[in-house]
Amino acid sequence: MKAAGDTPRPYPHRLTEEVMTSTVTTPVTPPVSATYAVAGMSCGHCEATLTRVIGALDGVTGVDVRLATGHVTVTGTAEPDDAAIAEVVDAAGYELTGRV
Repeated sequence: MKAAGDTPRPYPHRLTEEVMTSTVTTPVTPPVSATYAVAGMSCGHCEATLTRVIGALDGVTGVDVRLATGHVTVTGTAEPDDAAIAEVVDAAGYELTGRV
């Protein structure tokens, strides 16, 4: 029961209009990509292997292998590490000949 003179208190789950209309912005970092020439690719197995080994590197978010051109495009959250990519490509039995 309310006593005389008590003022109603807002419910804790009610938000003020200011809070309800505020927005939070999160900076979005655009992806960075680089395309490499890779020698020795000839089939779907080559494509799958390179996608797997390059895709396992830190910061890599996408790998696009083009057998017809011999190009591999690597997309990531930061500038791709050419040395790390060359190392895994060479270890898989292919030759990274440089950026396109």
